[in-house]
Amino acid sequence: MKATVWSGRNTVQVENVPDPQLLSQRDAIVKISSTAICGSDLHLYDGYMPTMKRGDILGHEFMGEIVEVGKGVSNLKVGDRVVVPFPIACGGCAQCAAGNFSVCENSNPNADMAAGMFGHPTAGIFGYSHLTGGYAGGQAEYARVPFADVGPIKIENDDLTDEQVLFLSDVFPTGYMGAEMADIQPGDTVAVWGAGAVGQFAAASARMLGAERVIVIDRFPYRLKVAADAGSETLNYEEHPNVVETLKELTGGRGPDRCIEAVGMEAHHGHTHVYAYDRVKQAARMETERAYALREAIMACRSGGTVSIVGVFGGFVDKFPIGSLMNRSITLRAGQCHVHRYMRPLLERIEKGEIDPTFVHTHTLPLDEAPHGYETFKHKTDDCLKVILKP
Repeated sequence: MKATVWSGRNTVQVENVPDPQLLSQRDAIVKISSTAICGSDLHLYDGYMPTMKRGDILGHEFMGEIVEVGKGVSNLKVGDRVVVPFPIACGGCAQCAAGNFSVCENSNPNADMAAGMFGHPTAGIFGYSHLTGGYAGGQAEYARVPFADVGPIKIENDDLTDEQVLFLSDVFPTGYMGAEMADIQPGDTVAVWGAGAVGQFAAASARMLGAERVIVIDRFPYRLKVAADAGSETLNYEEHPNVVETLKELTGGRGPDRCIEAVGMEAHHGHTHVYAYDRVKQAARMETERAYALREAIMACRSGGTVSIVGVFGGFVDKFPIGSLMNRSITLRAGQCHVHRYMRPLLERIEKGEIDPTFVHTHTLPLDEAPHGYETFKHKTDDCLKVILKP
């Protein structure tokens, strides 16, 4: 089959690789109809995950048709149309029982490696380095889905297009969980850092959860326009570089009640001295990420407010404002999304017409053009917000 493989920093290729096979009775094989490039894929593309190996198959947002099932999978059959969540979860451990699927205790075969980095292991993730299990991803013609009796959600409404439901695999639930963790109360003002797909869904979800005002912070006019068209206020930090003070001005001096960080380890902020500091330390491998947006979110949040982190971080940051966090009674919540928990209720919202996830979709390409898709997405050319690949 054809698959998008990692070939080194800033290099992906579409190559012929062996077809996936059932390895367990709880496996299924999915013939992929649509798969997407995620913002967190760019962290792999840019070389920030040192546990990638040449030839690793990328992609963790995908859907398609079941073409083979193991004997232990009774809830799915050949021909079913499914969306697959990006974390791989066994469904039976203590964390899965608690609904914390992204920290499943049984799905990461490289648990020791993850525990060495994070203190405890995380779940396996499709196409996301050997730190998360080294599983082959979904930017391919076919994919093996472990624990298929737990993960995929069946799409039984044929009127729903792939583009309407594909984002249930990651970015829609991730944005929604970011808003949910923020503990939004009626009348709240919510600030969202990052107008990529996750930030767009976090803003939309904040409105669904009762926020009175949502302010989206980014530097690309076309991304801010998408947010504005969906009902958010916007703040371009290249026009207003002192984001903390600008947010205070917009909120009567108090700051936003809830702040959602949807940027992660590659935050950008012009040519400020702190940004330059982060770039130098990152290049020298003295810190693993640039946390400018996270620092801003903490400093901007009103005292007693909540900061929710769904932007992806992988290691260690410097100049973390712990004093502001502690002394101002700010609650900090974070997590890789427990996608399984959200797929069914969010599918119901789509079916009821409460949200149309296609508003973030800008580009469709054949799988063969994945390298072009990565370059377009990374450099944000042609007003690119979200790329869907069609095998």
